[in-house]
Amino acid sequence: MTDTNDTRPADDEAQAARQSRLHRLMRHLPLIAPVLLWSVPCCVLLYTGQHWSLPVTLVGTVLFALGLIGMPLAMVRGHGRRQQDRAAIVGDTLLGISWVLFTWSVLLGVLLRLALTVAGVEDGQGRARIVTWAALGVTAVLLVWGYAEARRVPRVRRLDVRLPRLGAGLDGLRVALITDTHYGPLDRARWSARVCETVNALEADLVCHTGDIADGTAERRRAQAVPLGTVRATRARVYVTGNHEYYSEAQGWVDLMDELGWEPLRNRHLLLERGGDTLVVAGVDDVTAESSGLAGHRAHLPGALNGADPDLPVLLLAHQPQFIDRAAAAGIDLQLSGHTHGGQIWPFHHLVRLDQPALAGLSHHGARTLLYTSRGTGFWGPPFRVFAPSEITLLVLRSPHAPAST
Repeated sequence: MTDTNDTRPADDEAQAARQSRLHRLMRHLPLIAPVLLWSVPCCVLLYTGQHWSLPVTLVGTVLFALGLIGMPLAMVRGHGRRQQDRAAIVGDTLLGISWVLFTWSVLLGVLLRLALTVAGVEDGQGRARIVTWAALGVTAVLLVWGYAEARRVPRVRRLDVRLPRLGAGLDGLRVALITDTHYGPLDRARWSARVCETVNALEADLVCHTGDIADGTAERRRAQAVPLGTVRATRARVYVTGNHEYYSEAQGWVDLMDELGWEPLRNRHLLLERGGDTLVVAGVDDVTAESSGLAGHRAHLPGALNGADPDLPVLLLAHQPQFIDRAAAAGIDLQLSGHTHGGQIWPFHHLVRLDQPALAGLSHHGARTLLYTSRGTGFWGPPFRVFAPSEITLLVLRSPHAPAST
């Protein structure tokens, strides 16, 4: 088996090439994004033939200017060294508003205006004003709906997953998956407790958390995370780190999850036995762990599988779907991941696809490896989910060797 941390296989080179465009964009994004997100809607809604009265134009321009100035300042104060939760809430909310407004100003500014022109509706000023009101109306509706979607307890997504190497004794094994809870500036302790109640109602054999527990240190977000200690599983509760843990003293989160009764699978595995058959449940640190500089943290699949019988089926927890290349090369049967949030706010999923091989759901990789990518249980940053609903997942593992009546 190849040590994927000490040598880079060809798959890693292909993955690096796939990510290069996104990385180039990300280097400049903090500078250009606020300008685009606020100036484009300002121009489309106020200065493309609407001929608003001077007071309306001035007020509208001032509001866009305040957003352009206020959003970066709030983001820096909220997510920089000061870590001010109120500032983070303001900055994150403005980011979500500007993204939705930008998207629909552009779409309606082109498509709706074209449709109105072809249909001969109104004159140029009338069409421009219709576009403005439509963009504002659609944005308002999507933000209200998106906020409700982000703050609610996720619906349970249930699916059967057939694993050819799974023994008959493990047929019907129930695996609950939560991920990307992102406890943060908005206090969601009650939401956390309700999520745990929902998970408990599933009566799962194995409960998994695939990382990004919170934005902030374990000490700071402890009250929101403590309900995770109430989660029940008949066999085990397992956890792996996500990239956000490495922004917030990851070892503190590992220690807290251990304290709450979860098994941190840091490049190791445990065996789950039932009915005379065995499943290897393995986990790796997030792929960003090694660059964090935290001693002993890295994504090391050979270490996670060390000592495991290669003939046994393997369920692997890895925060990011991009780890699937290594998992497929090692013959893993099923990888569980999160990270993508399903894009969270449409159409951001197009950018996610530049960085990850899967956005959401079940996908096939290599000869036998399956990947399930969750859209996430919580949300990051902007408290909105638009066309990317959150989820709690229940995967029922199925064996081809089980009796037909099972």
